[in-house]
Amino acid sequence: MGDVEVHSNFTITEKKTKKVKKTTKRRESGDHGSEVTITEIERTNGTQGGEYTKAMNKDWHGQHFCCWQCDESLTGQRYVLRDEHPYCVSCYESVFANACEKCSRTIGIDSKDLSYKDKHWHEACFLCTTCGESLVDRQFGSKGDRIYCGRCYDEQFASRCDGCHEIFRAGTKKMEYKTRQWHEKCFCCCVCKVPIGTQSFIPREQEIYCAKCYEEKFATRCIKCNKVITSGGVTYKNEPWHRECFTCTHCSKSLAGERFTSRDEKPYCAECFGELFAKRCFACNKPITGIGGTKFISFEDRHWHNDCFFCASCRTSLVGRGFITDQDDIICPECAKQKLM
Repeated sequence: MGDVEVHSNFTITEKKTKKVKKTTKRRESGDHGSEVTITEIERTNGTQGGEYTKAMNKDWHGQHFCCWQCDESLTGQRYVLRDEHPYCVSCYESVFANACEKCSRTIGIDSKDLSYKDKHWHEACFLCTTCGESLVDRQFGSKGDRIYCGRCYDEQFASRCDGCHEIFRAGTKKMEYKTRQWHEKCFCCCVCKVPIGTQSFIPREQEIYCAKCYEEKFATRCIKCNKVITSGGVTYKNEPWHRECFTCTHCSKSLAGERFTSRDEKPYCAECFGELFAKRCFACNKPITGIGGTKFISFEDRHWHNDCFFCASCRTSLVGRGFITDQDDIICPECAKQKLM
């Protein structure tokens, strides 16, 4: 209901003196309060005759001061003003008063009207749906058409922390990621238990890791130095290396982007591999590495580069041709015939 004034009036005989007594009551609600003012005019005997009714700062014949709704005389009765019109208490309550959400009875002018979201209750009916405790002057929450005290609302409807599973109390800071939420103290690394706060973190399989612990547990590590590879890197035989760690086993030259080969699962640059392990050309004594598609000739226990496999007499290439050995030399058939003649 809006602000209303409830008045009492009497038919009085008076000429000079009146005493006016006012009593103010406050109607309370969740949205606003309204004041109900009851005015009682005490009868005072005057020196001359003449009866009339004093109300609304005006003088009325008794039969003329009537309820705006039912036309019943208000003389000697309490009345309520609304939009500058007087109503008897009964008409005012039937036309303007609110019905209680709980008991469905009219909330009369002598009762406190507590309202919340266009709903109204008697003070005695403003109770928690679950525990039945009074919600007057207490924090409360609503769900659907029902109202609950703070404790019952939290127990039934408040969101809960994904860490400790306790509810989020009013004013509690909440940390959220995708569809999950935590208390600030519960939003911590699952390994070191240090709160994440505003630091970067990495989620993995429903767990939260700080960057340091994630690297320790999951990051790719160099097979040589065992340190985390943060960028770049080289893969050799399905194993990761830092570029600076992937070096020749013999001379420590970096092999990243270079030709190399391996022996006993260890990488070597072409030069070191040739010097250490490759066959040597019988003609020039240089290593035959085979790297890059190098072709060579083998005969018995001797080996030659293709370019070094030629006749010892005429220097003609013997690759793909027949040849004859002459002690340590190889010669073409023509030169062999001339040597026999």
